Amino acid sequence: MKKIRFNVITFPGSNCDHDSYWIPTVRGNEAEFVWHKDNSLKSPDVVFIPGGFSYGDYLRCGAIAKFSPIMQEVKRFADKGGLVIGVCNGFQILTESGLLPGALMMNKHLDFICKHQYLSVESINSPFTNLYQHKQILDIPIAHKEGNYYIDNDGLKSLQDNDQILFRYCDEKGNINADSNPNGAIDNIAGIVNINRNVLGMMPHPERASENVVNSQDGQTLFASIEKWIRERL
Repeated sequence: MKKIRFNVITFPGSNCDHDSYWIPTVRGNEAEFVWHKDNSLKSPDVVFIPGGFSYGDYLRCGAIAKFSPIMQEVKRFADKGGLVIGVCNGFQILTESGLLPGALMMNKHLDFICKHQYLSVESINSPFTNLYQHKQILDIPIAHKEGNYYIDNDGLKSLQDNDQILFRYCDEKGNINADSNPNGAIDNIAGIVNINRNVLGMMPHPERASENVVNSQDGQTLFASIEKWIRERL
């Protein structure tokens, strides 16, 4: 069986890059780090932009990282249909780079949040969610201060109409409301894909919920979905 090749982009200030490297390899795949100043990727099937504090979050989260040389290659890779996933700071970088619509703002209470969080799987029509069940409730950790997703009304309607919202924050019973929204994100949005469905940005950390030694393994299915999608196209 073909091993899926992951490239994990490392910026100054990345702190989830080793987590993002570890999980694919534990699952029997291959992973390589790619430095932000590199001018080429390393023949990936998937590009992973990890969490952390790229460039110390100066100016805005992801605002400087978008100018790193490797991001031009990531854009070219995505334009050709390659799978890209950005988690937490990676999501912020994807919006700043124009690979995903919208923006990530300060949490509604202006506090850093680090906790387990329930998510509802809102769409299984993507390379990243095809093995989940629609409306399945997941336990995936969050850790951010700027996770409040915002997009204007026209943009939100486009996300809704085109089934681009993959994950919403919910409670343990699947209720999606203000009480189950940890950061104030519009429409309780926790993760979206681009119109072509090959670029995913999400604030929760699936790589922190993908091993049997941790409290939740709900992130494993995201990686299994990616593997299934790629192998079906070989």
